[in-house]
Amino acid sequence: MAFRSSLLVLAALCLLVPSAQGQHRKKPAVRPAPPSGPVTLTPAVVEAGSPELLRIQAPATAHLEGGWLGHKLAFFRGNSAWYALAGVDVEAPLGPSTLKISYGQGEDRHDLSQTIPIRAAHYTTGSLTVSPKFVEPGPDEKALIEAASKAKEKAFAASDARTPNIPLWSGSFLAPVKAQATASFGTRRIFNGKLASIHKGTDFRAATGTPVLAGNSGVVLLAQPLYYEGNCVMIDHGQGLISYSMHLSRIDVKPGQQIVKGQLIGLSGATGRVTGPHLHWAIRWQGAMLDPVKLLKMNLPSKP
Repeated sequence: MAFRSSLLVLAALCLLVPSAQGQHRKKPAVRPAPPSGPVTLTPAVVEAGSPELLRIQAPATAHLEGGWLGHKLAFFRGNSAWYALAGVDVEAPLGPSTLKISYGQGEDRHDLSQTIPIRAAHYTTGSLTVSPKFVEPGPDEKALIEAASKAKEKAFAASDARTPNIPLWSGSFLAPVKAQATASFGTRRIFNGKLASIHKGTDFRAATGTPVLAGNSGVVLLAQPLYYEGNCVMIDHGQGLISYSMHLSRIDVKPGQQIVKGQLIGLSGATGRVTGPHLHWAIRWQGAMLDPVKLLKMNLPSKP
């Protein structure tokens, strides 16, 4: 009787102890997250005024074509993928947009197009007081404004004439001055009580004489005084990307000059339509004005 009871207790204990097979059973495999699509945008949330880096997974031998918001995309190879730098103008209409990208390899053609929503960036409104001649210019001032417009048109035409698919920039952009950037891009500017313009650049709190550097490598398009911009330097960074440095007290470069990232191009000042010394830095991509602060935050690939 005691022997039978011992057997029953032993059988019960065996049921409670897990088997060696159960102890060494493999855990369920963790499935990797699904890969992202062949086209990714950075920043992922696209807002009016936002620069965008497009990354496309396609064979190195592929021939890519694309367009977005009426602009032709220029692609280049780097870091085992294709890239294109683009952007959305600060005044672009909100809502869905069509990003068209396709590539061919041999006789095959692959369509990677997708719909990209453009969201509002919620810019503010600010009031400034300047000399009346900058709000209601007379005949002499209008002649200067016309001359400045022609000089800028000539610079833009020179940029458009360059091979569009070759980036002159390499890697991420640097801030043009060692000074604080203000949240001024996109601000609706009221000059002397009248809504005159949208602020299409970023102001840096730079005292007169602060060294102004090239944000990236490129070629000088323009280096001269302009009516509203004051002493101004424009640098062509390739692929339709241009940076402006305005209100300089001194210009240290000439049109056509090759520029490297971080090179001195002038000194900050208070020339043109200003209320005090500062640097106005603007970014233009194929006519679209983009937020410079967002560009500075982007991790851009180096040239292959």
